[in-house]
Amino acid sequence: ITAKAAVIFVTLQYNVTIPATEEQSSETISLYHYGIKDLATIFFYMLVAIIIHAIIQEYVLDKINRKMHFSKTKHSKFNESGQLSAFYLFSCVWGTSILVSENYISDPTSLWRDYPHTLIPFQMKFFYILQLAYWFHAFPELYFQKTKKEDIFRQIVYIGLYLFHIAGAYLLNLTHLGLVLLVLHYFVEFLFHISRLFYFSDERYQKGFSLWAVLFVLGRLLTLILSVLTFGFGLARAEDQQLNFSTGNFNILAVRISVLASICMAQAFMMWKFINFQLRRWREHSSSQPQSVKKKFVTPKGKTSRKERENGINGTVTSNGADSPRSRKDKSS
Repeated sequence: ITAKAAVIFVTLQYNVTIPATEEQSSETISLYHYGIKDLATIFFYMLVAIIIHAIIQEYVLDKINRKMHFSKTKHSKFNESGQLSAFYLFSCVWGTSILVSENYISDPTSLWRDYPHTLIPFQMKFFYILQLAYWFHAFPELYFQKTKKEDIFRQIVYIGLYLFHIAGAYLLNLTHLGLVLLVLHYFVEFLFHISRLFYFSDERYQKGFSLWAVLFVLGRLLTLILSVLTFGFGLARAEDQQLNFSTGNFNILAVRISVLASICMAQAFMMWKFINFQLRRWREHSSSQPQSVKKKFVTPKGKTSRKERENGINGTVTSNGADSPRSRKDKSS
């Protein structure tokens, strides 16, 4: 009885079968577009993401935490990096396989050619569904993981930025560009979180952060370059630039400027956080150096020279007013 309702939650909806032609392929092709029923699919896989999150936490991260005996602060950060590094690695591998299979890397013009990209293959739609489901599952995880009150706002902003940009690329039929930018961003974030995991196990490990800092800046520049090429040159020169909801065409000047401004603001926000992070590390490093220098010169102070001891004795005697010339003068007067 519930089979028809369960299909909406489990399988992808809105498939379109394209018949085979002699020029293109000898087999029929099934492509997909989005609709309101995708919310049910996202909800189902959000529950799946919560279960997988709990499995990784209980059978992997908790066992490592018991062995390492982390403090409360390191414990929460280790759990966060462990969960995100697993998700970023999975998304990078899957997203890269889609880029290779669809020839998006060898042909950069595919980012804007034949827009709107209303019909997408099964893997790409499933990729976006799981991305939205994962970031929606992060909201109840704030309660399950007992996140501190002072960290809740930061996490909500972090999750909201992901949902806003992923949903925007999905709804505006910019799935090709969104996939490339997500894979690029996830690779840099994976490197950061895996470096932080190694840092918690051994605080002398710093090389991963240095490599991440270089790739972070390059990733931001490459993101801006691809976005400007897509919206400033590719879509701006398209023939059809009229807003049409039925065909899914959002290629108008206002939408292009809004999307490009949103991407630029997100990159600027991440660069601002990155610069503050690097400045904080530099201040901590510079503040630790004077202490070591001071400790280096503290030990010889106890071994004073003979001249310094004599001067110290004379200074003490003078301060007591025993034999100082000024005291004798005062007595004679």
